[in-house]
Amino acid sequence: MTLKGLIIFLVIGAVAGWIAGHIMRGGGFGLVGDIVVGVIGALIGGWLFGLLGIAVGGLIGSLIAAVVGAIILLALLRLIKRA
Repeated sequence: MTLKGLIIFLVIGAVAGWIAGHIMRGGGFGLVGDIVVGVIGALIGGWLFGLLGIAVGGLIGSLIAAVVGAIILLALLRLIKRA
């Protein structure tokens, strides 16, 4: 991965984490927290979309997959926190 690719990956992660935090009504987690949630969400979303046979391509597709994955991650974390 090039430096440019890494920066794009981190920016997508930050935006996805921020969007997911607002969708789940939890607000943001700060820049680093949003990046972590978004990056892990991108991995979850990419894996899930791959299982479902949904191809994601480009910046918008990557962002959508990352947001979906981050929402799933936040929902799971909330379930674990309640238990």
